[in-house]
Amino acid sequence: MNVDTFKYDNRIVRAFAVATVVWGIVGMLAGLLAAVQLFFPEANLNFQFITFGRIRPLHTNAVIFAFIGNGMFMGIYYSLQRLCKARMYSDFLSRFNFWGWQLIIVSAALTLPLGLTTSKEYAELEWPIDIAIAVVWVAFSTNLFGTIAKRREKHMYVAIWFFIATAITIAVLHIVNSMEMPAGWFKSYSMYAGVQDALVQWWYGHNAVAFFLTTPYLGLMYYFLPKAANRPVFSYRLSIIHFWALVFLYIWAGPHHLLYSALPDWAQSLGMVFSLMLIAPSWGGMLNGLLTLRGAWDRVRQDPVLKFMVVAVTAYGMSTLEGPLLSIKTVNALSHYTDWTVAHVHVGAMGWNGFLTFSMLYYLFPRLYQTVLWSAKLANYHFWIGLLGMMFYCIPIYVAGLTEGLMWKQFNPEGFLQYPNFLETILQVLPMFKLRAVGGTLYLAGVILMVYNLYRTARAGNFEPDTEAQAASLEPVGGAHGKPGWHRLLEGRPLFFTVLTVVAILIGGIVEIIPMFLIKQNVPTLSSVKPYTPLEVLGRDIYIREGCVGCHSQMIRPFRSETERYGEYSKAGEFVYDHPFLWGSERKGPDLAREGGKYPDAWHYTHMDDPRATSPGSIMPRYGWLLTQKMDVEALPARLTALGKVGVPYPAGFENGPAQKDLRAQAEIIAANLKRGSITAEPDREIIALIAYLQRLGTDIKSAPAAADAK
Repeated sequence: MNVDTFKYDNRIVRAFAVATVVWGIVGMLAGLLAAVQLFFPEANLNFQFITFGRIRPLHTNAVIFAFIGNGMFMGIYYSLQRLCKARMYSDFLSRFNFWGWQLIIVSAALTLPLGLTTSKEYAELEWPIDIAIAVVWVAFSTNLFGTIAKRREKHMYVAIWFFIATAITIAVLHIVNSMEMPAGWFKSYSMYAGVQDALVQWWYGHNAVAFFLTTPYLGLMYYFLPKAANRPVFSYRLSIIHFWALVFLYIWAGPHHLLYSALPDWAQSLGMVFSLMLIAPSWGGMLNGLLTLRGAWDRVRQDPVLKFMVVAVTAYGMSTLEGPLLSIKTVNALSHYTDWTVAHVHVGAMGWNGFLTFSMLYYLFPRLYQTVLWSAKLANYHFWIGLLGMMFYCIPIYVAGLTEGLMWKQFNPEGFLQYPNFLETILQVLPMFKLRAVGGTLYLAGVILMVYNLYRTARAGNFEPDTEAQAASLEPVGGAHGKPGWHRLLEGRPLFFTVLTVVAILIGGIVEIIPMFLIKQNVPTLSSVKPYTPLEVLGRDIYIREGCVGCHSQMIRPFRSETERYGEYSKAGEFVYDHPFLWGSERKGPDLAREGGKYPDAWHYTHMDDPRATSPGSIMPRYGWLLTQKMDVEALPARLTALGKVGVPYPAGFENGPAQKDLRAQAEIIAANLKRGSITAEPDREIIALIAYLQRLGTDIKSAPAAADAK
């Protein structure tokens, strides 16, 4: 038997660990600022680059891709080398992965506050950054599979299965959802329109949660929890069921984000059914993790690493039970668009991803620096402060969400809406928003304690850049394990394993997405629906830039409470020229699908300048800069050309002259309307374009002669 001597690369692990800590603080600070603005809108200091609409996507991207993303890479680069008994395939690719990922994060931190966004949730970054993400992900995947290929351990441990699924699925999701037509260096339009765009986006959005926030962290759970507890995984067979059921079922569940929307009912039902089936493998994984600790509960009481892990796995179980429950149509009818969903997401982000990341950091730093944790007492303080912060954050927001859902649906004995003014609901839940900010502050305070503890740990020890190890050369399949079972044979063939994983994750997407593009009846058209005018195109782009979709939906569900409040429920044919769709996922303000003609132009002007002048108590920020900034008319030809290429039927040559004439004429009409309302505004200002877009919303359907117009 040949014994090889080699070294594990700890430098890359340390680099990602430091990045995890730094970006964690940045992302949480952005989230805290956003939370404060929800009850104190003046917290943006009237600075357009940190309004809620711009800071919210910065917060979500920083937490998901910067904090959790770096934590994922940190854990994978540490565990994979030891599981494969091999150094990473390429030190160059490791460094390229690290620096490329940090540059992507910096690009996001610069572009999102500037309003350079696609508006698609968890996929807001514009096309040049999307290309960079693909390149860096290919580098990571090459390094991952290269390391697996040169491993000295034939048996692929369960954690590696989840790493493989993550690498493959994220690549597929990112490429399909990022198909867009550039209209400039930092402006693009989705290749898909309306209902099709919504389905693809939430197929991506749900599975970004599944395969970026869940599967890699499950792999890390299967490695770090047994290591920290010094116990074997409870059940190898259960881990097999957990993996294959999860990767097959998860990919089907995206449509549960679009229940009661204009998405065809068959797709909604598929999403609901597969979401409910997800409970079984998800809880199988949770139980496999918790039962691994059997016989080690005395250590859990003493060891802060295990404390964080127990709460993380428990939060995973809570999230993966609640998610399927929220996908039941009757429950979703109450929860969707409310803060209930926000609370659900943060149980997963703060509890599952956050606490497991903290446990890995506490586990790794003493080993990287060849010492012991500087203060277990301080780590325990962090645990309790973080847990208290999570409770103060999530419980009030659950209360807020339930309050919102019930108030929106409440009718009085006479049959009228009990709370017809949307603002009544917001005023009722403001105390809950304040408690959320308290919870976020506590959670961040715990992280700051951790940073100090890790710093002192590093100062007390000596960093070991390379850990020397020895291992025997690769054994035949089965090796010391005797006669191999079918799955152990599969684990010895990573290429075949990967192919089966690809098949498992593609089936659901193909079944759901392909019919939406090939069967015309799934997206019926309405002859009354016309493309946006040039001025409305610029206004819609401003609406996207300011992040208005983060607070306002454009999707009226077929409930009496919504049709009474907003008007006729939304139809699939209304959105055939919407690139991207703007249905939204949360309401901090009323739905705008039928906003057109509801108020005069002067009302919109005043409302954007000072929302509290028209709606006392509103939490909407002021948008004074829209009154002074000029429209980007020079960008109009490129934008109309791009929209034409993705299917919007503008006449040939329209963008080269007629469009500008059309824009000026419509702008002059709006300026004249404002003047009649005693408001003087130049027709070339951004507010004019935004008013044009808002006044267009829903008017095609209002003017439609009959439903028989559908074809």
